[in-house]
Amino acid sequence: MTTERSTRAGLAGAVFGVTCWAAGNVMVVKAPMDGLQIAFWRILLGAVVYTAAVYGSGRRLTMAMLKAVAPAGIVISIEIAVFFVAIRETEIANATVISNLTPIVLLAIASRAFNEKVTSLLIVVTAVSMVGVVLVVFGSTQHTTWSPLGDVLSFIAMLFFAAYFSLAKRGRETVSILEFQACLWIAGSITLLPVSIVDAGGVDWPSATQWIWLFALLAVPGTGHLLVNWSHNHVRLVITAMLTLAIPVMSSVGAVVFLDQTVNAVQVLGMAITLAALSIVVRREVEMQAS
Repeated sequence: MTTERSTRAGLAGAVFGVTCWAAGNVMVVKAPMDGLQIAFWRILLGAVVYTAAVYGSGRRLTMAMLKAVAPAGIVISIEIAVFFVAIRETEIANATVISNLTPIVLLAIASRAFNEKVTSLLIVVTAVSMVGVVLVVFGSTQHTTWSPLGDVLSFIAMLFFAAYFSLAKRGRETVSILEFQACLWIAGSITLLPVSIVDAGGVDWPSATQWIWLFALLAVPGTGHLLVNWSHNHVRLVITAMLTLAIPVMSSVGAVVFLDQTVNAVQVLGMAITLAALSIVVRREVEMQAS
């Protein structure tokens, strides 16, 4: 299915979704668990909650649904695990901005796989946003919390995230949102189960405090996935990806407020460039929807 124009409701859902993701990045750093364990238990909790919601509403899951959604579930579970480790290794500003290289990858995917029109404006804005990425990463090299390993992991996570966007949009063509979320996290929890067991040396059952954090992560960044996946049928893929450019700005502000991390003038400039690029894209998309 090709989404020729983005609706206002779809844009609103995507914007709220990426806002939830930005808040989730700060929450993951504060959560009293290892990154891989957070990823596994949060995804497993999502599988249980959304499956219960499907059957509680009188509907059911089918093998056809699971097959349609499984590729996206496998990819996003790996992305979440790698990214959660990355943001505990390096600065949130770095991890989130590097992850925002996603639109570059999706420019090609959107035009080829979904026949979406990639205008010269989108190409220029993406190039400009790259300047912001370079400035944020360069500015953080003077900070003691900067980690080259964390940056590399963030780049790997970005590649998986780009694949997830494409696979999720494809899966949403045939699977309703509630069933989609249930199948997504079922596939993801199965994927991460052996990795989690090896990482913990067995099944590491969360404590009561950790369960509170896991439910909070499902409620905030987990809801972000729900909103963004719903918006796939109402927003062009490349626009949804471009909206993620706001994540490093919001996450970095959250890190300053709640994690005592700092940002310097170079990083602020980079984030300002990125945010300006995003505003141009969103404004243009709204104008197209209104015309």
